[in-house]
Amino acid sequence: MAAQNPPPPQPVSPNATPRDWSGQQPIQYPDPDIIALDNRFRRYMVGNTSIKRLHTGTSWAEGTAWNGVGRYLVWSDIPNNVQLRWIEEDGRTTAFRNPSGYSNGNTFDFEGRQLSCEHGGRRVVRYEYNGTVTVIADKFEGKRLNSPNDIVVHPDGGIWFTDPPYGISGDYEGYRAAKELKEAVYRVDPKTGHITKITDEVSAPNGICFSPDYKKLYIADTGDAGRDTKVWDVDGITARNGKRFIKLDVPGTGAPSAADGIRCDVDGNVWAGARPGVQVITPGGERIGMIRLPENCANICFGGSRRNRLFMAASQSLYAVHVQTTGAHIA
Repeated sequence: MAAQNPPPPQPVSPNATPRDWSGQQPIQYPDPDIIALDNRFRRYMVGNTSIKRLHTGTSWAEGTAWNGVGRYLVWSDIPNNVQLRWIEEDGRTTAFRNPSGYSNGNTFDFEGRQLSCEHGGRRVVRYEYNGTVTVIADKFEGKRLNSPNDIVVHPDGGIWFTDPPYGISGDYEGYRAAKELKEAVYRVDPKTGHITKITDEVSAPNGICFSPDYKKLYIADTGDAGRDTKVWDVDGITARNGKRFIKLDVPGTGAPSAADGIRCDVDGNVWAGARPGVQVITPGGERIGMIRLPENCANICFGGSRRNRLFMAASQSLYAVHVQTTGAHIA
């Protein structure tokens, strides 16, 4: 018998189920806000888990990154110029870095050092073990970067980051300033520190991630020109054959949406912070699932002791949910 095609996505409400997000009222399993748009997503759903709000009170939550040694999640509250830390051991949230340079995206390199994209200084920095700060990138061809946004590290040590103008477009998430460079994606060589432009074929490059084998590069473009998520083939230290991966909308409405922060799981699925929460896309560009949140989700990462917990930075809050997969990369 020929293989059956999976059923088409079913109409769903874009609105999260009304609930008490304080955690005082129980949720009946399965959580109604974890939704399979296609049967292929069901293998990633944990039937007896629920979405939890771990913290609230931020102004615009961004830049989630998991530290496996410290067992904590770091994320940015950009307008308040602070990085926060949620500690797995006891569930506390503390101020981690204040001021933070209006940091946005964060990650950890293969030596466990934190890298941050700072809007305030229009730069990418690394925090060293001894507490000093190393500037990784702040200029390209003598001109200041716009406002580095999100960041990933390749196993060869190369640091790849996006540079849209959001941090210099006003005085809320940084400092208003004139744009000196076209929006682009860059790579910093780990040995020489030389900065190479990977591509400027994006109107506002935002979230960035590699496929599990590091042979694909995904970029979320949140510019008005297209608001697509794009994909390139990674060839050594370059990217080529850029094309549209997917153009998202809000399931059930057709209203426009766009991916912000993105991460791959070990199967190559792309998990994207996108209205109405998180949307999940196969390596072939087919949307199969979503997680509804009551706030706009800007950034995500996999973490926890088994790296099977999805953390979601969404506007004023931090959320988390267990899933039946793990993140492809360290942060």
